[in-house]
Amino acid sequence: MNISRIMCGALVACALLLSPRSVPAQVADGLQAAVAAQREMPRAPRLPRAALLEGRTLVAVRLSPDGEHVAYLRERKDSRSLWLLPTTGGAARTLVGSTQAEQLWWSRDGRWLFLRAPGTLTMVGVDGRSGVRVPLGGSGRRQVVKVDPSQPAAVLLRERVRAGAGERWRIVRLDVHGKRTLLREDPRWIHDLALDARGRIVALARFEGDHDALHRVGADGRLREVLRLRPMQRIDLLATLADGSLLLEGNPGNGAEGNFRRVLRLGADDRLQTLHQDPRGEADLDDVVLDPRTQLPVAASYRSTVAATHGIGSAQATVADIARRFPGRDLGLQVGSGPAARWLVSERAATLRDPRLHLYDPRNGSLRRILDEPGIGTKSPPEAALARKLAIAYTASDGMRVHGFVLLPPGVDVARAPLVTQVHGGPINHFRAGFDGTAQFLANRGYVVFQSNFRGSTGHGRDYVFAPKGDYGNGRVQQDIVEGVRWLLARGIGDAKRVGIVGHSFGGYSALLGLTFQPDLFKVGVAGAPPADLGWSMRWLVRSGSQGDLPDRSLLHTLRALSLDSTDPATHARLHAQSPQANAAKMRRPLLIIAGGADRTVAIREVANYSATLKALGRPLTLLVEPNGGHSPVDPVPREAYLFAMETMLQRHLGGPAPEQPGQRLRAYLRANLRLAGPEFTTFAAPPR
Repeated sequence: MNISRIMCGALVACALLLSPRSVPAQVADGLQAAVAAQREMPRAPRLPRAALLEGRTLVAVRLSPDGEHVAYLRERKDSRSLWLLPTTGGAARTLVGSTQAEQLWWSRDGRWLFLRAPGTLTMVGVDGRSGVRVPLGGSGRRQVVKVDPSQPAAVLLRERVRAGAGERWRIVRLDVHGKRTLLREDPRWIHDLALDARGRIVALARFEGDHDALHRVGADGRLREVLRLRPMQRIDLLATLADGSLLLEGNPGNGAEGNFRRVLRLGADDRLQTLHQDPRGEADLDDVVLDPRTQLPVAASYRSTVAATHGIGSAQATVADIARRFPGRDLGLQVGSGPAARWLVSERAATLRDPRLHLYDPRNGSLRRILDEPGIGTKSPPEAALARKLAIAYTASDGMRVHGFVLLPPGVDVARAPLVTQVHGGPINHFRAGFDGTAQFLANRGYVVFQSNFRGSTGHGRDYVFAPKGDYGNGRVQQDIVEGVRWLLARGIGDAKRVGIVGHSFGGYSALLGLTFQPDLFKVGVAGAPPADLGWSMRWLVRSGSQGDLPDRSLLHTLRALSLDSTDPATHARLHAQSPQANAAKMRRPLLIIAGGADRTVAIREVANYSATLKALGRPLTLLVEPNGGHSPVDPVPREAYLFAMETMLQRHLGGPAPEQPGQRLRAYLRANLRLAGPEFTTFAAPPR
């Protein structure tokens, strides 16, 4: 069978699926065409767990403003280093042999790099010079806001200072020689700001105690509010233009105007103009690219349905040319300054664990692959072994159009395959079109994977986020997920007798709901860090958890706007009445819970209390706890344990392939950390004392 022809058929099917104007018959035909194409492909070889667990070798990659160098952080086992590659050709050279940096930025003049590690900011010259090193975090809550666009080589920092029993916030400029300049001290938490060419703050966005607002800043430092934002509205200040207008991204405005995130220009007369938004009218802006010289927008990307990048203004033809070279791919762009400067193109897809990087010459349209030598890109799983992710949209029982994705295992008759529903966390979050290691792991084992961007998810506009109207218990949100599963089953995708549900955080909560209230549909569940009572969990998160001491305390107001305010007795009572904790007696399906003992997003005591309740009721349960783990596992062995335990559970109850046997370190981890071992894990648990 001709693989390229099959892939072409799958892409055509995706196009049919994703057109908002497609009639239902076209959608059904497109999905069936995709199913047929996937079924005719060769069966994917089974990948080891490590192939989908390994972190990216390239941690961060950045093109210099002049387009002459690419700086990148490279990971080798436990060592990370900073490298510099000339775009005109030649070998890369090491700038820093060992660093803990997770992010990097170029200075405006392209002579310095700023490296951000968890607790420090380090400045490094491209000629090997060392700049200052400044601690981040701490009692001053020091954070990097952005690179200073008005100076050759400086960053803007936000710092907290105590003022009696209260606090104030400073915006400080720090250059590569260590010179500090106080730009503003404010009683409010400033989340973004814009500077003019002289380095003066001309606009800032800050939290006002119950809402965000954008202010113009006068020469005397006084503020004039120009935009007042509602809950779930946010703006980011991109640039100050020569005429005094501001370039923004966000979703300010009332009614339909304030629905989707888009690229905006706020004129000197404070009138808003939309420069670009999703042409399909379905997705929020995900990323915008600026020309380093003019500060004008060059491209905008949208990724909550079909990944698409569009050129803006004079760059339309150039971006369209790049897109033609990479059909069906998700493109990330970085732009050099001037018509002769090269662009960096990041080629991404659901079937690419690691992006492929190319240099594009806008003068002649040439492309050159970079950073693909052995040791950087050769460990990524082959695309043929991974499942294509198809964007879908289905109509809920109340008539609302709900979005999502489905992954179809290559070479598998999906009508006979087990189906796993994967629910994202948040719920203020969403699945994107790109690579998802957990979903690909399950698809590689022969499971159809359904990812629902149920109403309440982000990425599809503010109206979509507020559509649940607070119904996050066994109500409208859960119904969207259930109806999506049944929509797929009705189209011959998945075996109705072998359906499971998995998720982390809010996704874990949904898994508990599914087993509790829809046991006819879901036969087994895996819940990572699950709140068992969403009302209690939200209250704890705001008061005592990771959100309790954040300077931006807008979460409480966001929850109120979403009708999730657990400080309201009626809301708390409603969420509790529909919670898995209050309905534990109804839960009879086999369940695996995975949690972190030091989780500050979902309290371990809540997880432990729910588990003890189920155990007392004699329900089938396995509980795996990483003793000092946070909200999600980070280290290699706990991450592998997560996948192994999930695979073991699903295989036992849905009939997938038997897991590869754990190695010695994984066996020891399971033996030490299985707090409760159901029948699926008795061989790995420590003997009772």
